[in-house]
Amino acid sequence: MLFNEDLRSKYPHIRFQLHWELSSDVTYQLGQCQAIVNALCELPMQPTYRKRRLNVSLNKGAQATTAIEGNTLTQDEVAKVAEGEELPRSKAYQAQEVTNILDAMNSLLAHVASDENVQVITPQLIKDFHVMVGRNLGEHFDAIPGRFRQDERVVGPYKTPRHEDVPELVRLMCEWLRIQFGFSSGRQTFQEAVVQAIVSHVYLEWIHPFGDGNGRTGRLLEFYILLRAGNPDIASHVLSNFYNETRPEYYRQLDRASRERDLTAFIRYAVQGYLDGLTESLTDVKNSMIEVAWKYLVHETFAAHKTLKKEVFKRRRRLMLSMPPNSWLGLDQLPLLEATLAREYAQLSERTLERDLAELKEMKLIVEEEGKFQPNLGLLVPHMARRRRVVKPKVQEPDNR
Repeated sequence: MLFNEDLRSKYPHIRFQLHWELSSDVTYQLGQCQAIVNALCELPMQPTYRKRRLNVSLNKGAQATTAIEGNTLTQDEVAKVAEGEELPRSKAYQAQEVTNILDAMNSLLAHVASDENVQVITPQLIKDFHVMVGRNLGEHFDAIPGRFRQDERVVGPYKTPRHEDVPELVRLMCEWLRIQFGFSSGRQTFQEAVVQAIVSHVYLEWIHPFGDGNGRTGRLLEFYILLRAGNPDIASHVLSNFYNETRPEYYRQLDRASRERDLTAFIRYAVQGYLDGLTESLTDVKNSMIEVAWKYLVHETFAAHKTLKKEVFKRRRRLMLSMPPNSWLGLDQLPLLEATLAREYAQLSERTLERDLAELKEMKLIVEEEGKFQPNLGLLVPHMARRRRVVKPKVQEPDNR
């Protein structure tokens, strides 16, 4: 055991030992997480899409981790803050909270993902994260950034450890993380890193070393450990976003882990949320790649298509490229997809639009259903990798005659 009987008797839930079990389902989900992470990191993306996806991820992460603590800025307002726009003075401190998280995440991304500057978890590193969280918040931050608390705190029904014990508990936590998860040995697996990230987050919540900002610091620590393990930057928001979207369950699971002195249920809850978030990120990237492939196919199809008038050729191609996938649109909606199209069709008859659509149908680029149209993405199927379609065999009932 890492710590003495006095501390163990005072804080029986803070055990500094493996007090969880990973079921076969959770182990399998962790393997799925690693497979998705590998796929996300190996799929090329358009520069504009990648930049947009990263911005969305960081903004969602900052909005989520601050919202859990009561920040009420919307995603649109967070996006404005990220772009350097000022919000009304009444929201200035909330904007600063978000700015601090965005700056912290960007700083860690630069150090870890770009420069590969990684560290083991130490008390000083945790203090540094707290400084990032509390910068320039003044009276809106009930703590001195980077300094352990000097008073007793109660959070809801939970009485935090005595402030005199905080430095030793944090030191022991860092030592235990080093021994238990073995990052410094270079043999840590991705699955082990995910568990370490979740466990570190919970332990920091339990120790509650600072007067304010413990949740944000804990989730930033979790973000750092995942990033250090290879979590892609475009999915950096996944766990904070999940905790925010399931906030009542997040608090319930934290309380349950404390009462039962067991992290099994919290790890199961967090891994499921991590997997769901990664799956959603992969779906977004896959859809962007389908869009790129579709546009390439449209250009190829038009290049092989003969038409007499150049302006007709360009208009029909523009109409085709502006149609969103998987959305059925009527005649009144199609000309409004793009400003240039709207201007062109405003000077033409509805019959012209109908002729354009008839030609696109002839080229098999669109499909029609009940007077509405959408791109024929089925044309991409022959260009995808093939595999046998696995069908579950029919189970014949035994003849008991």
